[in-house]
Amino acid sequence: MTTDDAFGRARARLDRVVDALVWKAEGPTERELRTPMTPTGFTLLGALRHRANIELGYLGDCFGRPWPGEPSPVAVPLDAYDADPQADWWVPAEVPAATVVAFVRDVHAHVAPTLDRGPDAPGRVPWWPGERSSTTLGLVLDHLLTDLVRHAGQMDVVRELVDGAVGLARDDAWNVPAGIDWPAYSARLRGIAEQF
Repeated sequence: MTTDDAFGRARARLDRVVDALVWKAEGPTERELRTPMTPTGFTLLGALRHRANIELGYLGDCFGRPWPGEPSPVAVPLDAYDADPQADWWVPAEVPAATVVAFVRDVHAHVAPTLDRGPDAPGRVPWWPGERSSTTLGLVLDHLLTDLVRHAGQMDVVRELVDGAVGLARDDAWNVPAGIDWPAYSARLRGIAEQF
């Protein structure tokens, strides 16, 4: 497999991951999307906002393609992290979920031309340490995918807790066995755990 083939596969994977993350945030109510589901405050809508901002930062700003036009209420400027390191992990009450979802889609479309440059395109990640800040698009895409896939897994678990929705994508639960009595299965596992 050539570098270009690997890059093409990574790019296709990015598209699938973005679609999956958007799906995980479609369906629940505004309250369900914003309710912290972990001790560290993880929310479905916050994860989606974070995703959009890291994609815009890594594939936009770092490659000379800043967000065009008016700033979005979903975008988080770099200096905001000085006051709040979690600035992109929560969504203000006045910003509806639909605005966040639309921003995610718009960001993904905005960065597509960056990906057309290929894996060896030079870029600079100013928040990476000195010698590592000068990098290539291939390395940045690899880093970004690793981060996004981790967040996709988090969103999978949280979405299941919110309303029971499971699977890789909307209307695509092929990776989840059919015909399982999930309450009975969970009870069996609880019974095993309670032996310890």
